Amino acid sequence: MGSAHLRDCVSSFGMEIVSSHHDGPQGVIQGFDPAVGWKDLAEAAFAINGGAIWVATNTDLTIPRAEGIAPGNGALVEAVAAATKAKPLVAGKPEPLLFRRAAETFQATRPLVVGDRLDTDILGGNNAAFNTALVLTGVDTVRTALAARTAERPDYLLADLSGLYEPYPVVEVTGFGVRCGSAMASVNGDTITIDGDEADLDSWRAACAAWWLAHPRQEHAVEPKLSFSQIVGIKP
Repeated sequence: MGSAHLRDCVSSFGMEIVSSHHDGPQGVIQGFDPAVGWKDLAEAAFAINGGAIWVATNTDLTIPRAEGIAPGNGALVEAVAAATKAKPLVAGKPEPLLFRRAAETFQATRPLVVGDRLDTDILGGNNAAFNTALVLTGVDTVRTALAARTAERPDYLLADLSGLYEPYPVVEVTGFGVRCGSAMASVNGDTITIDGDEADLDSWRAACAAWWLAHPRQEHAVEPKLSFSQIVGIKP
């Protein structure tokens, strides 16, 4: 179930594609395609409930489109899961195999995983033990990054892809807090005090580093309180 390209990939491995659970499929491979409808989801559920192995290509809950944010493959996977009470094997994000295979293919010794989702791109890169960079042009924001559980925390925060071609500012731990650029952040209980501009990404980089340093093992997303010392949008 998915795109024509997915079907071609499956067929290239010698598997026979069938169109109905009545054909007795041994497996269901679920990928994203805008044309997937209720009948496809129902056929997948019938086959899985009949004992077929279930593999999902990825579990991205949403995907960005020109019109806005739309349901992704993960949302369709959840629909099938609700009808089967089963969990799929995940071949792609956020499992590490895809990332490691990509690095091997390009013979990358220090790969950087770049993505706009914490729960798939960044989690997958971290699972593969690679460095990760969150680009703030998709679903996740500086606030969700700050609150992220440990497994989904990126190494770098970039406003957009042009940040890949710019020197990354030094994040330094000092006796007064964590400094990034001209911003300084410190943690007191559940509050982060930031000496910097809320509109400056360096303020958020410092805040993330300070909060994560104070909470190195966080199993669930926790959004701290924030106190900025400078007026929003006004550079010092």
